[in-house]
Amino acid sequence: MINVGDLRPGMTFQYDGNLYIVLEYSHNKTARAAANIRVKMKNLRTGTTTETTFGNSEKVARAQIEKRKMQYLYDNGGMLVFMDNDTYDQIEIPADRLTWEMNFMKESDNVEVTTFEGEVLGVALPVNVPFKVIEAEQAVKGDTATGAMKNAKIETGFELKVPLFIEAGQTIVVNTVDGKYSGRA
Repeated sequence: MINVGDLRPGMTFQYDGNLYIVLEYSHNKTARAAANIRVKMKNLRTGTTTETTFGNSEKVARAQIEKRKMQYLYDNGGMLVFMDNDTYDQIEIPADRLTWEMNFMKESDNVEVTTFEGEVLGVALPVNVPFKVIEAEQAVKGDTATGAMKNAKIETGFELKVPLFIEAGQTIVVNTVDGKYSGRA
């Protein structure tokens, strides 16, 4: 058990039977009232973000999250198969739990699989990943004064906005957090 006053961004803990990671933390003290701790936290199982106020003397259980380097192998009809890079053990994760991550994973990509006491929580992708553009709209002539963007599709099938000078066949870097163009590779 740890005191909520010791929580910091990035720490994981258990509260009300759920696993959370601290996104933001603030310690509030008013004149006569007792101090309270305001925590913005993300549920690691559902992905929802909430804010909670704790009393200064409350305690929560610390959660030890394990991260293992694994390689994405293939989609086995709704189950995604990953292989541990060290032991060659394979695990399957339901595809519906990784809908956003699937936009940025290609076969044989290395990712970090997060687990808690044997329960698979999800996949952590690298922040910036290079992808080949397979389709890009034609640029509209004369539409360059406002930093115009056009639609493009990368090799995983994900569509995003790119600058007008990007053409099909080029490699671009995509931010996997927000799905936006980051630059050329």
